[in-house]
Amino acid sequence: MSAALDSLLDLLDLEQIEQDIFRGTSRSAVVPRVFGGQVAAQALVAAGRTVPDDRGAHSLHAYFLRPGDPGASIVYSVDRIRDGRSFTTRRVVAVQHGKPIFHLSASFQVHEEGLAHQAVMPSAPDPETLPTTAEMLPRHAHRFTNPSMVDRLLEARAAVDLRYVDAPPFATAGEPREPRSQVWFRTHGKLADDPLLHVCLATYVSDMTLLDSVLLAHGRGGWSVGDVVGASLDHAMWFHRPFRADEWLLYDQESPSASGGRGLGQARIWTADGKLAITVIQEGLVRVPRD
Repeated sequence: MSAALDSLLDLLDLEQIEQDIFRGTSRSAVVPRVFGGQVAAQALVAAGRTVPDDRGAHSLHAYFLRPGDPGASIVYSVDRIRDGRSFTTRRVVAVQHGKPIFHLSASFQVHEEGLAHQAVMPSAPDPETLPTTAEMLPRHAHRFTNPSMVDRLLEARAAVDLRYVDAPPFATAGEPREPRSQVWFRTHGKLADDPLLHVCLATYVSDMTLLDSVLLAHGRGGWSVGDVVGASLDHAMWFHRPFRADEWLLYDQESPSASGGRGLGQARIWTADGKLAITVIQEGLVRVPRD
């Protein structure tokens, strides 16, 4: 296991300070606020800690309410909405400085057999043939307004082996493209056999690139280039089938719409052997900076 992954797992190992109340810390992010994937993953950890072991997460719906302060701890309060025979529902509110910054609803289900079908996995190259983030990012250092951006991006993604199938938005700024993107990802190291841990790590990664396709449609390079400003507004995920976050997963993303200063991203996450594991939808604030 890499030191970066070990640090991320520590970040997700929340401190329980009272029944159904947990506390988490943050680490520096590319933007001067708490990374959305971190607070979503921590909130799901908090919810999962109050659920019986025989119930796995099958969906989450979340809203980002305020920018998180990376220098302050985050308190997660869990509300036990319902414990049914098959389903368990939890609501989590993340609070900083006395104000809610994030709200999550999550549902958990006892495993059961039933009707099954899925879409066909899209084609994608073998992830082992693609450049790593450490190989790819320095090639585009000249595109970033901040000289330290390459190091900051490498640090933010050090726990995850994330590989772009096509050039990322910052590499083709000024050239509008089809609003679709693909990345392969897996953690830099093996994880314990805890289904909740794998779901939480996939949640963490899901916020890294989902709005890329919005940027591609307009030839925008992104937050690191400085030709847009934005933030996650809401996030929804459905977990269809078991998967491991320490094995290759294909994140196939597209944007069907952007309007009103908001962009919508939708995606499917596939296992390397073609199983549809997760569906993700996110809307984000995407604004062109004023002169």
